[in-house]
Amino acid sequence: MFICVFLASSQRIDKKYQELAEEVGTELARRGHDLVSGGARVSCMGAIARAARAGGARTVGVIPQSLVDIELADEGADELVITGDMRERKGVMDARSDAFLVLPGGIGTLEELFEIWTSRTLGLHDKPLVVLDPWGIYRPLRDLVEGMQEAGFTRPNVFDAISWTATVDEAFRLLEKSTRHLEPSAEELGEATAG
Repeated sequence: MFICVFLASSQRIDKKYQELAEEVGTELARRGHDLVSGGARVSCMGAIARAARAGGARTVGVIPQSLVDIELADEGADELVITGDMRERKGVMDARSDAFLVLPGGIGTLEELFEIWTSRTLGLHDKPLVVLDPWGIYRPLRDLVEGMQEAGFTRPNVFDAISWTATVDEAFRLLEKSTRHLEPSAEELGEATAG
């Protein structure tokens, strides 16, 4: 499974966020998954990609040409896709991914989260979306959307389209559980051939 991880590229953040990214990259590889990320080699983006590759995962970095120099493109990626702009970047990341995991990040990470969350709420895709938030960075966001839901501004199923967790293990269990229904079970395959 290719898991797209949205996370920070800022170099001004606490080291604990990079350590979380490394832990996620290591666990992603240990579980046999591959990584799609924003294609930078700095901060959390670089940390997760290096950890994933060290564990044997394939890494696909997607970065717009305008950010190649600013964010220092991850030349170590197994595949580095350079896009024309941010919109194309998100489209490529979406198309190349089976699931989405969001770690703490800035407004770019929020934009990516909202685009995937909105399209899933609208039924445009059924790929799992999980937010891993050990320190409660996104708690005010949840509160905001809950208030919007209560006021009728969002669809009633807005929270059915997303899962929240504080642990790496649970994040992967949620991602894997949500994608299992997309793959036929042995019983279903047997029934299909018997019929």
